[in-house]
Amino acid sequence: LQTYPDGDRPVAYLSKKFTQAQRKWSPIEQECYAFICARDKWHNYLSGITFIWETDHKALTQLNQKAQINKRCERWRLKILEYDFKVKYIPGLTNSMPDYLSRSPVDDAEEDPDETTHLISKSTQTDIANINNYSFIIAAVETRAMKLRNKTLNDISDTTKLTSDSLNTPIEENRTTPFSIEELIQAQQNDNYAKNILNNIKKYKNYMIKDNLLMRRLNHPVPYVPQGDLRRTILQIYHDTAANGAHFGRDKIIHKIKQRYFWPSMYKDINNYIKSCITCAQYNPRRKKAPGKLRPIKPPEGVWQLVAMDFHGPINPTSRRGNKYIICLTDILSKFVVTKAVRDNTAQTAVKFLKDDVISKFGTPRCILTDNGTHFTSTIMNELIKQIGSTHLYSTPYHLQSNGQVERYNSTMDAKIAALSNIQKTDWDDQLPFVTFNYNTSIHSSTKQIPFEMMYGRAPILPFDYQGDNVTIQYDNEHVKKLNQFLTKLNEQAKINIKKNQERYKQRYDANRSDPSYNIGDLVLVKTLYTYSKFNIRYEGPFRITEKLAPKTFIVQHIKKPTLHRQVTTDVLLPIFERIH
Repeated sequence: LQTYPDGDRPVAYLSKKFTQAQRKWSPIEQECYAFICARDKWHNYLSGITFIWETDHKALTQLNQKAQINKRCERWRLKILEYDFKVKYIPGLTNSMPDYLSRSPVDDAEEDPDETTHLISKSTQTDIANINNYSFIIAAVETRAMKLRNKTLNDISDTTKLTSDSLNTPIEENRTTPFSIEELIQAQQNDNYAKNILNNIKKYKNYMIKDNLLMRRLNHPVPYVPQGDLRRTILQIYHDTAANGAHFGRDKIIHKIKQRYFWPSMYKDINNYIKSCITCAQYNPRRKKAPGKLRPIKPPEGVWQLVAMDFHGPINPTSRRGNKYIICLTDILSKFVVTKAVRDNTAQTAVKFLKDDVISKFGTPRCILTDNGTHFTSTIMNELIKQIGSTHLYSTPYHLQSNGQVERYNSTMDAKIAALSNIQKTDWDDQLPFVTFNYNTSIHSSTKQIPFEMMYGRAPILPFDYQGDNVTIQYDNEHVKKLNQFLTKLNEQAKINIKKNQERYKQRYDANRSDPSYNIGDLVLVKTLYTYSKFNIRYEGPFRITEKLAPKTFIVQHIKKPTLHRQVTTDVLLPIFERIH
């Protein structure tokens, strides 16, 4: 639609059928695929301008704002980041024309090109004598852009151009070529350091001349390589090329090169070249501890000052009552836990839990810490927190340590529920209250206090505890004062114990762990969120740090896709080093 003074006017229409496989997609995938099809058809109109995408599917309003759990939608989200657009939600009743077109499709159904793999094979022979008589095996995913570019290239002979085998590489390709002995001799004669040695060879016992070539005396003499392009060429050959280096590590490359060449700063140059290799950084696994020293959260001043909330699940199997999730809320100081088994993890369920099970029974918490799930970032949740006057804190995306308190309880809760449940594990929601009660009435290792006692100011009475037959009713005028003093003492002791425990754990966590520092403007790679195979890149980028939120938390911006921003922590960052050669 284009906007005119008298209203919006349609420019073009699009509608097509779903294939049998696409009909089985979830609603969010089908709605998102409709936008992808429109984007492909009207790319020439949409590229380079700002436009609005109106949809009656509210879940898609966050598509270009945050990563998607659905893998197919996440792949589409990354593809559309090059466009500058906003997603606007409109009610279904006002979306009549697209609804009509969806019921009267014009174009025939076709598979999504990104979902198919094309296999073209005529032979597996690689005999060099008959290399031109055979085609190679090709197994490549054809994107929409490739399909549009290559739709006229249908014969098999053209498809062989897609291979990257060195036997079929065109001569014009920009590739690394080795140098000759004559070129090395000429380079030595043009180098001041080498000329000084050549003119005073008797003073340099570590060098010798053989066939006009300056050599380094080793067990096996090797030629001296002067400064300049030859050193860079050697590094490229013995690290980047498939036949000679294959991107192996520092020690292997040093051993290969020092058996063939020599120059004074060889070890330093090789180490820098490998550290600055973007390809190695993206694909090599990290075998050390994740970088970044531990920075514990300071314990709050009192009970119910800071609480952490999270959904746990989906839990398999579903209980007999139809519950699939557990919503948990933990007080950071006392470690007191409130839990409830629920059917779903929607924002409405989270709001109802806060109203019925938290605020109405224990009062309003001062600060609520949650993750970035849509059930916690929704409008209805923000409105409730605004009404009750609390502060809503968000943990760093994909960084569970920020909300570690409730995550730690989830791990404990799973084991205890499994031990108490029946063989089919369908009554786990019946055991949940008992597990929570026993957790709250047991001493905690961090605070050295009982959460129940810190919350209510009295010792818990267990079902089998002995109680006297006589009940005495007394009134103590000093009860409130004594209770406040008792709770204050418990809180102060709990804070001291938490700090001691944090110091002890920090010392153990920080052992043999690096603590890199980053500044605004630094170039980094960011750990890939989802890897679908062993050959996927482990770190994507490059990104530039644009904002420093905390000592370990940053906002980064993609260099090639400026609209892509992410909030990350130190443990998922990999620095990019400047290359000397």
